[in-house]
Amino acid sequence: MKESPAIAGATMKQDFQMIEGIKCYAPDAALGGSDYDPAFFKVLFELESANFWFRSRNRIILNLFSRFLGPGPATVLEVGCGTGFVLQGLSEFPRYRLFGAELHLEGLRFARQRLPNVEFLQLDIRRTPFDGEFDAVGAFDVLEHIDEDLEVMRNVHRTLKKGGLFFLSVPQHPWLWSAQDAASGHKRRYTRSELTRKLREGGFKIEFASSFVFALFPVMAVSRLLKGAGASSSSGEFDYGELKLPPLISRLLEIPMRLDESLIKLGASLPFGGSLVVVARKT
Repeated sequence: MKESPAIAGATMKQDFQMIEGIKCYAPDAALGGSDYDPAFFKVLFELESANFWFRSRNRIILNLFSRFLGPGPATVLEVGCGTGFVLQGLSEFPRYRLFGAELHLEGLRFARQRLPNVEFLQLDIRRTPFDGEFDAVGAFDVLEHIDEDLEVMRNVHRTLKKGGLFFLSVPQHPWLWSAQDAASGHKRRYTRSELTRKLREGGFKIEFASSFVFALFPVMAVSRLLKGAGASSSSGEFDYGELKLPPLISRLLEIPMRLDESLIKLGASLPFGGSLVVVARKT
């Protein structure tokens, strides 16, 4: 099948296959075939809304969308949308037209449960079927899973309208690399200079960049070092302990994260932290 433009102004056509009512542009990868375990989506779906880190990251993302994109109207695509937790947050902006894209159908099955009215697509974000189509694209903790991250950035650039915004987050500080990163299928942890350099090479101007998990960073760093930072084996199993926290512990950890959120909301660029968030504009 060939795509008839799903969005007004679409100029590119690409073959797709319908699977479970979803347009699949990379159908061979829809049911697996990468080093990311699709079974992880079920765990995320069950835990994201109660976990302090996912909740805080969502609030930071929503603040940045409000500050840089405004209330809309706007067309917004999230690539690597997983179970739709970020899109669910963005649905608070009623004038955004939201689209979600994911490589794995398993993630989209959960995302459709959360957001039955959002259009979801299965695709490889290194090759999307859009050209100058969206006001904003989001990729939250996605790039670190992909060897060809600069290729993704250039493809996002092509996907955006002139002056469009790219919102993204990644894990930070290569020295924090641990068996947890390897088990998660990460290819790298970024330095701020590496990520901003690649974005500029991809045709973007940096509008804002900040670390987060700033107030909790000493605790995170000690935890990772005790677990063996620097481990390179990908044979280990993912440690779900960081996600499956007792509710009281998660609520307590959310308190220092509120400091990060408040400082970022005031426009501060936090100098270090476990993660990095960036807003870049297509030039």
